[in-house]
Parts: sequence; C-alpha cells; structure tokens
Amino acid sequence: MTTPDFASVAERLIAQTRTPEACHTGTLVRLVGMTLEARGIMAPLGALCEIEGTGGLKLAAEVVGFNDQTLYLMPFTDSVGIGPGATVRVISNSSEARLGPALLGRVIDALGQPLDGMPVPECPDTLALLGLPLNPMERGPINQVLDVGVKAINGLLTMGRGQRIGLVAGSGVGKSILLGMLTRFTKADVVVIGLIGERGREVQAFINEVLGPEGRAKSVVVAAPANVSPVLRLKATHLTHVIAEYFRDQGKNVLMLMDSLTRVAHAQREIGLAIGEPPTAKGYPPSVFALLPNLIERTGVGRHGYGSITAIYTVLAEGDDAQDPIVDIARASLDGQVMLSRKLADAAHYPAIDLNGSISRVMQNLLDPADLKMANRFRRLWSLYQQNQDLISVGAYEKGSSAEIDEAIALRQSLENFLRQDMHISEDFDTTRREIKKLLAV
Repeated sequence: MTTPDFASVAERLIAQTRTPEACHTGTLVRLVGMTLEARGIMAPLGALCEIEGTGGLKLAAEVVGFNDQTLYLMPFTDSVGIGPGATVRVISNSSEARLGPALLGRVIDALGQPLDGMPVPECPDTLALLGLPLNPMERGPINQVLDVGVKAINGLLTMGRGQRIGLVAGSGVGKSILLGMLTRFTKADVVVIGLIGERGREVQAFINEVLGPEGRAKSVVVAAPANVSPVLRLKATHLTHVIAEYFRDQGKNVLMLMDSLTRVAHAQREIGLAIGEPPTAKGYPPSVFALLPNLIERTGVGRHGYGSITAIYTVLAEGDDAQDPIVDIARASLDGQVMLSRKLADAAHYPAIDLNGSISRVMQNLLDPADLKMANRFRRLWSLYQQNQDLISVGAYEKGSSAEIDEAIALRQSLENFLRQDMHISEDFDTTRREIKKLLAV
C-alpha cells in the first residue's frame, strides 16, 4: 500500500475542480493555530481554495468560517512555506464526490485519490459530498432480519436491514475485532468502510487480515488516519456516507462501518475551537452535536424500501465513561447499541458484549412473539446472575430463595459459553435460534 503525497493530491484536486468563474483572488493576512485568515475574497462555507506561497508552493484549503470580510481557511497539509501576502484563490464553491462501480475493491483517501497504488478510479457520476436529505415519510420500514453471524447479536440483540447501531466501549476492549467479525460475516451487496482518525497501521491490517481478497472485492475503504488534517477527516466521513448513499439508491443493501464516530467528533471539535466556537460539554463545541445526528440520519432504509444502509459506528467511551457526551448523543440518535465490557474482556470473554447495557430498538418488530420471549428470558437470567454475583461468590445466597436466581446459577456456564464466539467462526441466525431454544429447554 502506498503512502499518499497530500501536496500533489491537492494539486490534482485543484486542477480537477477549477472553474473559471470561481477563480477570484484575495490575500492571506494571518495564521492562528491551524487556521489561516484571508481578506479581499468572498466564498461560501465548504468552498475549496488554493493558496500560493513562496517558490510556487501551492496548498489546498477549505473555507471553515468567516467574520465580516475575513475568511477562515483550514489547509489540508502543513502551512510551512506560506506567509503574509500569499495569494488565495477560490477554486470551487462546493465539495463534490466522483462515484461509480469502479470504487469497489479500492482503498481511497478523503479526496477520492487511491491509496492502494492503483490508478485513479474512473467514476462517471458526481454528487454533492453532503448528500441529499430523505423525507422521513418516504423511508421504508425496518422489517427484515439482518444475519450478522455473531450469536450474541443475532439471538439477543437482533438487527434489521437498514438499522443504525453503535459499538460502544473504552479503548482496548475489542471494538475493532467485533467490527471485523461483522464485516466478514454480515450478508450485504456492498460494504463501505470508513477508517477515520484511527492509527495508520490499522488500514493495511484491516484490509489484509479482516477483509481478505473475497471481502475486498465488494468493499470500498475510505481512510483518513489521525495524522491528517481535521478537514480531511471530516471529508472522509462525508465521502464514506455519500458512497453508501450512492449504492443504496441503486437498490443495493449496503453495510456501512465507521471506525470511529468519536474521532469524527474530535475532528469537528478541532475545527470548531480553531474558528472560535465556545466549548461546552468536555470541550465539544455546539457544531459537534449538530453534526453527529445529521450523519446518522443519512443512513437507513431508502425511499419506499428501495435499498438500505445498515450502519455500524464504533463509539469510544473515554475513560470507560458511559455518560461521555459523544456516547450519550450516539445512544440517543442510533437504533440501538452494543456495549462492550472491560471486565469481560479482562476475563478473556470475547466478544465482550455486555447484555445489561445493550439494546436493539427494532428487535420487537423483527422477531415473532415466541422468539422475542425466549431472548428476553435469556437476558433476564444473565442479568439476574450479574446483579447477585457478589452474594453468590461469597456464599451468602441461599439456594431456594428465588427460583429464577436458582435457574440463573444452574445455567450460568451454558449462558456464558453461548455468548463466547471464535472471531473466525460465523453462526447464522437460524442456528442461533435453535441453540437458545435448546439451552433454555423451551
């Protein structure tokens, strides 16, 4: 896999998007932190600009704010070589993405440029990067079970095609491993993966170890690691969504995976604070809490049930804080969450799914009453044991005090064995149902 030269990529992007009517110029007057200030030029938010520095150096930047006659620009690369009086040109008044079937099997960056050493994909269609909002009354219902190949989710947190769900956990608890299982095992026409703000080494590892040749053939990977500009990280986020929307609107069932929603919030926080937004909860500016629901609402079932985007977002609970503001807004905006437990991970219980904090809000619409009752009984027995574990461990619980707790103790090992699963082995939805039924002797 090749490492992109973002300076040359920016030059190619500028050449591709340059429009004669947009090329008016202004002057760079100030640099504050990551933000450049320019005057004598007018451009809307999201406009693409070219900054020409000393020695013919050219940088691409995006308009991220304005104040009276001053534009705030954020460059895609370091601003080294740029000084006062540098020329600023508006190249394009909007951000667009080039889309087409040639994206399948490719790894691209935030600007749609290849990271896999292959030629630039030839894409005939162009769409606005921010997409088009769907009328909520035109959306189809979530009424088809999605087989994800993970027993704990299939049987106890059943997902539907077109559902939006979060994988919530602190660092090092197994989010990426579970995401990889869902990528390999879930049945979908197209898989779109956004690796946003994570470690650069994870890109190649995810493609080679998780996707493999078969999975890669039907996948599009958009990568913007932690070391790139926050503007590029946000562009990669929007590009991931618009690619998923493009294939959904062709009637395909798309699986979109975003790792991670928290890093997207961090990118918007960096931009918001740089242009003077006031910090609120944990330093996040108000724009973060507007961005995340807008992103999530771009996914889901398409118009009148035509195509779908099943979205799975990883959410980092910083310091294992389940009340973290990003966790909280994700929980409120998504159709459910899968909470991962550090306690289970420390006990080598994988996937470390904590049923007590997890929920699928569409599960009752997907299962028949008998299956739903069976799943709820399993969850109750697991929860009862967890709540009384300390009493049981020290021998303070007397057998016969509660018939349900007695049953939970008797089935404890069987319940735990069911929830464990090898990361390389898939188990389909029907097999999972039969296994739960047998376990509970229904």
